[in-house]
Amino acid sequence: MIAELTRDGEEALLRLARRAIENYFAVGGRLRLEDRDPAFKEKRGAFVTLKIGDELRGCIGYPLPYKALDEAIVEMAVAAASQDYRFEPLTPEEFETTTIEISVLTVPRPVGSADEVEVGRHGIIISKGSRQGLLLPQVPLEYGWTREEFLRHGCLKAGLPPGEWKKGARIEVFEAQVFSEER
Repeated sequence: MIAELTRDGEEALLRLARRAIENYFAVGGRLRLEDRDPAFKEKRGAFVTLKIGDELRGCIGYPLPYKALDEAIVEMAVAAASQDYRFEPLTPEEFETTTIEISVLTVPRPVGSADEVEVGRHGIIISKGSRQGLLLPQVPLEYGWTREEFLRHGCLKAGLPPGEWKKGARIEVFEAQVFSEER
């Protein structure tokens, strides 16, 4: 298990994500990281979710620890605002009312049975062949899903039939420290 971030660490990452998007709107480039916090240099999987009110406005991340946490947050914040294929790019006007949520992930691990998936604790990755779908742990809670509904939606996110989790699709789980701005 990876060490959890302190509340100060969470707040620092939320500020960093907001600055990264503000910088993107101001100059179109990537925010340069200076005076980096050593706590954020560890490679971690992370997602940045953008919401306006209760509506999703963008969500992109790295499920695996490819980059230092601060680098991943900067990159994924801008990607969530500008590259989520489900939405038009966020405008500066929309950003004024946008809430940022960050999920810092543990490394995914395969499970032997769908019974091991715990709604509210685990995020899931469902994969079969070249198809893969990921849902963060907070998603089934937001929609009031059961474990079966969660797994079905994971399959749909992967572009698979909803019952494919029963037919040999690989199921991986991960946990996340989830925190957001208060707006």
